[in-house]
Amino acid sequence: MKFWVGITDKNWFNYLSSISPDEVNFWKPGGQGFGAIEVGAPFLFKLHHPQNKIVGGGFFIRSEQLPLSLAWDAFGNKNGSNSLSDLRNKINSLRKYPDSNPTIGCVILNQPFFFSEDQWIDVPVSFAKNIVSGKTYDTNEREGKRLWNEVLLRLSNVKTKEMIAEPLVAYGKEYLAKWRIGQGAFRVLVTEAYKRRCAMSGEKALPVLQAAHIKPFNELGPNSINNGLLLRSDFHILFDRGYLTVTPEYKIEVSKKIKEEFNNGKHYYNFHGKVLDTLPRIIEDRPKKYFIEWHNEHVFLG
Repeated sequence: MKFWVGITDKNWFNYLSSISPDEVNFWKPGGQGFGAIEVGAPFLFKLHHPQNKIVGGGFFIRSEQLPLSLAWDAFGNKNGSNSLSDLRNKINSLRKYPDSNPTIGCVILNQPFFFSEDQWIDVPVSFAKNIVSGKTYDTNEREGKRLWNEVLLRLSNVKTKEMIAEPLVAYGKEYLAKWRIGQGAFRVLVTEAYKRRCAMSGEKALPVLQAAHIKPFNELGPNSINNGLLLRSDFHILFDRGYLTVTPEYKIEVSKKIKEEFNNGKHYYNFHGKVLDTLPRIIEDRPKKYFIEWHNEHVFLG
């Protein structure tokens, strides 16, 4: 198994360890991508000099280049800051040219864990002082195996121990299917799968686009792409309240209740019968028939 040791700031680590989030955004001030490990693989946190210790980690979900506004909307204080302005200031202090809404690199991590200081791990000898981002290790190699075993020993005392009591074997879609991802990751995955366009209207203005669950989260609907639609905010509200739905053929259906209850709705009836404007490129990410039928039966007003 390959895993990553990434360098991070102690303030970022301290803030997140104090709130114990279910996911984190390991951001980069520029729009750099990240693809050194597979989905589901561990991503460990190493502090800068003078600590030079491995202090925690998480499990890699996705890397995206996102505008700061979307990163904040998706993750909020799980970015490691208590406000958008604080996060913006931190990012701009690391950029050559400050920007009010810069595109940043976002490495989304699931089920983060944070070690107490007495459990911090010494950095391997091979982690050179001139490394500025991070380094890949492999459990099939001696040094990587030793480091991962040190992590496993400490994880026996943290809340995520049930996830990794044994070496990880699920990667890619297997990992995403097995472990519940957070709301922030769901928002980003759905937004990118639909190419940042409303599935019904084609709207591209990010501030009004929202990741909608087809089967709601409070009804045990999963945070999976195939249970999501990217919708403009008004379409999202109408969809959640049953005034809009989607058929298994991906056609929009508008309830007659809009006109009956509000004596209006011409704008929305123009979409009735139309095929969704945007669908994910990957077939498995498209709305699952089970979720659509659940919404039609339990939510749609007919």
